[in-house]
Amino acid sequence: MKQEKKSSFKYALLATMVATSLTACQNSGSQNEYDKQKAEKQRKEQQLAKKKVRMAEEAEMIQVTGARVKRSSADFAPQAMISSPAPAYEPPVNREQYQKIEPSDIHSTMEQPVSTFSIDVDTGSYSNVRRMLNDGYLPPEDAVRLEEFVNYFNYDYPTPERKDMPFSVSTEVMNAPWNKNAKLMQIGIKGYEEMSQELPPSNLVFLVDVSGSMQSPDKLGLVKKALKLLAKGSREQDSISLVVYAGASGVVLEPTAANDRVKIEQALDSLTAGGSTNGGAGIELAYKMAERAFIKDGINRVILATDGDFNVGTVNREQLIDIVERKRKTGVSFSALGFGRGNYNEHLMEQLADKGNGNYGYIDNLQEAKKLLVDQRAGTLMTIAKDVKIQVEFNPAVIAEYRLLGYQNRMLEREDFNNDKVDAGEIGAGHTVTALYEVVLQDSDGKRLEPLRYGSKETSSKESKLDEAAMISLRYKLPESDTSTLYRNYLTSSQLKAADGGDNIRFAASVAGFAQLLRGGQFLQDWGWEDAKALAQDAKGMDENGYRGEMLQLIGLAQLLDDRPAAGGSQ
Repeated sequence: MKQEKKSSFKYALLATMVATSLTACQNSGSQNEYDKQKAEKQRKEQQLAKKKVRMAEEAEMIQVTGARVKRSSADFAPQAMISSPAPAYEPPVNREQYQKIEPSDIHSTMEQPVSTFSIDVDTGSYSNVRRMLNDGYLPPEDAVRLEEFVNYFNYDYPTPERKDMPFSVSTEVMNAPWNKNAKLMQIGIKGYEEMSQELPPSNLVFLVDVSGSMQSPDKLGLVKKALKLLAKGSREQDSISLVVYAGASGVVLEPTAANDRVKIEQALDSLTAGGSTNGGAGIELAYKMAERAFIKDGINRVILATDGDFNVGTVNREQLIDIVERKRKTGVSFSALGFGRGNYNEHLMEQLADKGNGNYGYIDNLQEAKKLLVDQRAGTLMTIAKDVKIQVEFNPAVIAEYRLLGYQNRMLEREDFNNDKVDAGEIGAGHTVTALYEVVLQDSDGKRLEPLRYGSKETSSKESKLDEAAMISLRYKLPESDTSTLYRNYLTSSQLKAADGGDNIRFAASVAGFAQLLRGGQFLQDWGWEDAKALAQDAKGMDENGYRGEMLQLIGLAQLLDDRPAAGGSQ
């Protein structure tokens, strides 16, 4: 009996041990399964985070309130849902780039009687500054180029009668509005006009920046609308192709007859923005396309549309300029159209157009696109004279001092005038170009420079030519020529007696005054915003498209935004 109880106890104990062991094994298995599930969940979360980071890196740049910023992987890591106060607003970083512009110098005719510069038909500075004023702030001084303000507007200069003399030259004088002791001298140039439908056949290559920085309505969105306007005015004999660039470049549209609007518009509509900006590769490819579709005796032009923010590939400014400078020898011109805000590189845009025998404009709205690409299509596309230089020799016996208003980055050495190897600006069909000098006469009390102790203005009447105040010389080349032609005109001393001047010079003076006020008005004495408005209103004349009236509004807007001290600045 005892033996049976002992055996039963052993079996019970064994069963208990087995059960305990099984329970432990089951618990261990459950723990392992839980650990595996947890590890798998973490692995999937890590994969998802990595995928998001990779997608962000491929997009590379995103648009945030006008500034390009990189997003780090931490932005995509799983975040705990906790309550936190809203972050303080940080305004977008402004990375716009402008060339430093030094103040205009006052020169003594006894020391430096000759002034030499290249003409400039660009207008981008004015429309870019208009954008800033409409956005509610005054522009940086270096964004204001006086000559581009003045040349934004057309003037009623005489029209040339024949194409072998592609432009007319006229002069006018008035009292300087801001200096009672000085005169304002205007040189006006007008190119012969050509109707758009009478232009030679055109081979146009649209080169469009589709990088991530272009992803906003005022950039790629406006580019598409602007280029559609240009394409709409083209004809069957014209050719249009489309090249794009971001991290890499490619051909979206092979050379296509310009009257195939559906195909061209579909190609433009297909464009989307994303990636980095390798502008150098895009420029090279665009020139290859233009050379492939080259039209002999026609218009061959690459038209770049970008914010100018090149950040990979050929990013050195001089290297990009060198590409355009080399390629202009192929007979293909280069125009640059700027778009957008926040990261706009205007300095580079202007230089590329200058070296590419083209022109530069800034498009801030569709109305500006219409002005440049529809209303002024002939001037934008067709060059009628290239390497145009102006040289003015002032007669020291009549004029004591002078100051050229604007053109600071277009100045040439005196010897460059007769050197046909030196590049200068181009004039398009129907373009007007205006240059203004502020001059102080010898018999005036308003001289601002101390006379030289050992200098002398005493000359014989025969040598001084007292009936001449200045000799105005121009050199230019016809589009297919490498040899310049010389043209001369004279400003007489009797012309300096003019006081009021006509609408041309008075409106140009109001524009020049507006630009100088934006740059601080160093030489304007007590002449201010109200004076600029009054002069512009009085000289507005015919204003078919409303551009002059718009400038009056911009002057008023600038006046409201100006909280600077009354004195100071440069211009």
